[in-house]
Order: sequence, then C-alpha cells, then structure tokens
Amino acid sequence: MIAPKGYHYPLIVVLLPLSLLYGTLMLLRRLVTPKKDFGLPIISVGNLIVGGSGKTPFIIAVASNYSEVCIISRGYGRQSKGLIEVSVQGTLLTNVTQSGDEAMLLAQSLPNASVIVSEDRTEAIQKAKQKGAKIIFLDDGFNRVEIKKFEILLEPLTLKNILPLPAGGFREFAFTGLFANKVLREGKSFWRYVDFENLSPKMLLVTAISNPSRLKPYLPSGVVGEMIFADHAYFDEEKIKAKMQELGASSLLVTAKDYVKLEQCGLPLSLMKLELNIEPQTLKAIDTYIHEFQKSLTTQT
Repeated sequence: MIAPKGYHYPLIVVLLPLSLLYGTLMLLRRLVTPKKDFGLPIISVGNLIVGGSGKTPFIIAVASNYSEVCIISRGYGRQSKGLIEVSVQGTLLTNVTQSGDEAMLLAQSLPNASVIVSEDRTEAIQKAKQKGAKIIFLDDGFNRVEIKKFEILLEPLTLKNILPLPAGGFREFAFTGLFANKVLREGKSFWRYVDFENLSPKMLLVTAISNPSRLKPYLPSGVVGEMIFADHAYFDEEKIKAKMQELGASSLLVTAKDYVKLEQCGLPLSLMKLELNIEPQTLKAIDTYIHEFQKSLTTQT
C-alpha cells in the first residue's frame, strides 16, 4: 500500500467528508443486510484495501488441500459478461479474455477444482452447488455481505492511509475487520516466497498487477528494464517486442498472473511464481469450519 505524499494531504482533507459518508453507508449496509445460508461451506478470501494483497495465491494454497471445490470470482479484467464456467475439475472451458487473468490462473493452478466467474456471486454459488460442489472459495468476497460465509481478510505488510474511499485506500472503515473470522497480516500470518523458472541473462520485467512495487524485493539479477501496465490490462505485444530489441533482452520476466496472458505470444518467458506459506493455525481454522459445517449437514439429514 503506497503511503500518501505531503502534497496529497490537502486533497485528503477535502475528501474526508465523502469518505466518512461512504464508510458509514457501507457499515449500515453490512449491519442491515440479511445473510443467506447456501447449505455448504463458503470460505471468503478478501481484503479491505483497494488493490492486491495475495488473495489468489492464498486461495491456491488452501483450496489445493480439498476436493469437490469450486472457486468463484468476479473475473476482473475479462472481456465478457455474465456467468461463465472457466473450468470443471481442471478441464479448461474458455480462454483468458473470457475468464480474466486471475480466474485463469486459479483454473490452471487447481486441477482438482472448478472455477466460475460471475458478477452475481449468488447465481454463481447456486450454479456451483448444482454442479456438485461441496466447498466454495469466494475470491474477493468480503463486501458480499448478503452471503453467509467464513470471512478471511488479508492485510499487507504495512498500512499507510486507512481512510475509506475516496480520501484513502480502504473500501470500508478499517474497524470492519472485526466482522471477519480471521484477519491475517503479511509477515505475521502468511509469508510470500518466489520460485523462478527459465531465467535468462537479460530480462525485461513486464507486469500488469496491482502495486507492482511489491515485486522489487524478489527481483533476480539480470533485469535490464521494466514495462508496467495497469492491473488486469492486456499487453501490447508489439511495444513489448520493440522494448526487448531496444534493451537487448533475451526474455520477459513475468508473474504467473501475467503468464496466462502471454503464454501464446511466442516470446521467451521467465516466470516468477509468487507463493505463500500460511500459518498452521489458520489452515486448521479453515479445516475445522469446513468439517463442522459438513457434519452439521449430516446431522440434519
């Protein structure tokens, strides 16, 4: 999360009343909206800040421990609308332009799971249940207050401006984290690590992720330049080729999220695989929630 500069503070003061109004409306919505029980365990992985906080690698790390799982995402950055089945038990049913980059990464990384994208999460949950899912992982689901679920909130290593939008970078008041079952801080409850594949002597970093500065501590030697695109953006391959030639780069260094959009580009790719180590007590809490929920269903029948 980027800290505000000195020249930002006058604007923050001007926008503060709007932030208080927005945060209050979001809080009231959370308090008064009834929650629907869909009859199966739903684990939501979300965050309060705008931008990335490790939701996708977190879901990959946890969901890989279970079977009969469906991952539901909005499908940010996709060039499609409505409900789309991205994969069924690891079999891909569409392409990255229809699914979005994060959903495609989830589908490719979880061969025993199914992935659905939809703006309407309720419709997607019903579809997943109809298709036989026994466990749902809801990507970026903290603000889906109408759904009864096990709430996990991920927080970055540092929190700079905790005001709600538009004066700050929070989607709601910071204290709404109290509504979560687990609040996990990077560096305390989960840790990032990076594996590399196909490194080359001269690499051009190309990425379209939120907060790309978080990659800097993990960059290997040999990076001769960078091209930063907006989060979820599709790449201009001609511009990338021209930049490679200008710098004499022998490959593109990309994250796994970028790789799913560039794997057919025909250029040499070096891969940064950002993965997570998660504290055992969090994994145990998720497992306990799933088994107790499923046990309650057995008791009811």
